[in-house]
Amino acid sequence: MTIYADNAATTRMSQTAIQAMLPYMDRIYGNPSSLHSVGQAAMEALTDARTRVAAALGAENPREITFTSGGSEADNQAIRSAALLGKRKGKTHIISTAFEHHAVLHTLKKLEKEGFTVTYLDVHENGLVTPEQVEAAITPETCLVTIMYANNEIGTIQPIRAIGAVCRKAGVLFHTDAVQAVGHIPVNVREDNIDLLSLSAHKFHGPKGVGVLYAKRGVILSSLIEGGAQERGKRAGTENLPGIMGMTAALEEAVAELPETMPKMTALRDRLIEGLREIPHGAVNGDLEHRLPGNVSFCFEGIEGESLLLLLDDAGVCASSGSACTSGSLDPSHVLLAIGRPHEVAHGSLRLTLDRDTSAEDVETIIRVTKDVVARLRAMSPVWRDLMAGKRNFVIA
Repeated sequence: MTIYADNAATTRMSQTAIQAMLPYMDRIYGNPSSLHSVGQAAMEALTDARTRVAAALGAENPREITFTSGGSEADNQAIRSAALLGKRKGKTHIISTAFEHHAVLHTLKKLEKEGFTVTYLDVHENGLVTPEQVEAAITPETCLVTIMYANNEIGTIQPIRAIGAVCRKAGVLFHTDAVQAVGHIPVNVREDNIDLLSLSAHKFHGPKGVGVLYAKRGVILSSLIEGGAQERGKRAGTENLPGIMGMTAALEEAVAELPETMPKMTALRDRLIEGLREIPHGAVNGDLEHRLPGNVSFCFEGIEGESLLLLLDDAGVCASSGSACTSGSLDPSHVLLAIGRPHEVAHGSLRLTLDRDTSAEDVETIIRVTKDVVARLRAMSPVWRDLMAGKRNFVIA
């Protein structure tokens, strides 16, 4: 039996989402931009979905919701829109962190080439930034602060509400990549002082290829995709109505189930951390308290992450060493380097992300299998032999 513990990469679609999509693949198949009755039936569904998504996020107005192809597109559009708004006012300074998702970091690097300056805040060893850091970094030229709600690799939850309050007081737009947060912890854009937010459906049991950009009323979006007048002229291309309806249903289901799923997953997460801590010379990555309910991230000294993943998979446990978007890279995780892990330790990382379907028995199996695999890899490792012989010093006590 396979235990899937890579839910931060993607989740299995829920039956609720699948059933919600089916009518829009067959019976209500029109183009929402068409004026005839078949098209208008599709437009009614699209309008309904926009209203429901807005309600699930605590947005004030459905017009604040723009449907996208996913989190990466939403990140790009949010950041570029805020940057252009700032540039028109002569403000070209942006604040972010060193451990954002690459959809954010690569967009910022492009903007730097276009004349913007970016301050990348240092991340503390526990994987958190503070509102005080943000406040100290804001200048009269700052047009945007973009800080992720929860980290996709180590699961740390940032003090978003307090950071948003700092930005609101300074009159600076605040964007958060909430791809890992929405559907897993309570998120309310108004209460959290958020101006722009990105999410992706496949992270909470919705379909792949569809997401949302929330933009507070008054924040003018710039188009990334030129063409038709869809999404109020801010995102050209016929809307993916089946995907949107599946995402809407999955989002509502995930939010409604939070009172049940959060305590369950937190307990499983803590048991998994407790079990893996029994492996010598291993360490948890990120803060233990301010952490997503289903995220467990470890580094094990003396092993290599790719071998660990392959042997775990062979033993029936699907896991990852970090972000699925960078799994083909030979470089250690920029997130782990940002929190101070040395290169040689960051190479031995393991990310296990649980789900509402994960059982206590699954967790015990993961602990047992991981212990066996780590011991097996260390027995073959010349680096481990040198560490044990005192020829090298342990980094993790």
